[in-house]
Amino acid sequence: MKTFEFSIIASGLDPEAEGFVDGFFNAGCDDATISFQKGHIIVDFARDADSIDAAICSAVECVEKAGAHVDRVEPDPLVSLSDIAARTGLTRAAITNYAKGDRAAHFPSPVARVTSKTSLYDWAAVATWLFQHEQLSREAAIEAEAVRVTNAAIQAHEPKLKETLQDSLRAYEQSLDKAA
Repeated sequence: MKTFEFSIIASGLDPEAEGFVDGFFNAGCDDATISFQKGHIIVDFARDADSIDAAICSAVECVEKAGAHVDRVEPDPLVSLSDIAARTGLTRAAITNYAKGDRAAHFPSPVARVTSKTSLYDWAAVATWLFQHEQLSREAAIEAEAVRVTNAAIQAHEPKLKETLQDSLRAYEQSLDKAA
């Protein structure tokens, strides 16, 4: 077993209601801290599981059992070059050089704020690229992809999150193996 750390951003419950936090604890979120920030319920997990997909699926199930609506899973899938440096332990200068193509070709293009000084990149795409260039572990790339797939499934109201996530991650892992 490994401990996976991630947050679920949720809504639909009154944080002032009596038993708000206890409802999450009783629903199986005893490995999480609960807070309410900027209009959202934040459930920060440190969940023991055999895999990232098992950790995320069981956490989503528990948050829903508490009566909340799951909006998304974080860490945030959109990252700046500074965020990438912080997540990987590489320097900001190294990440900038990758993004400019000075160190290696085909770094993923930004997906948001393209015309600003702080463009945002898809973390899962960047994590895959970094893994392929031996700058990030396979496990970290898989975790990034798991968050991406989970959020896409949540947004699409996918009724079978567990199966969707398992199938997608299996295919993703095979693509990583082929590329290695």
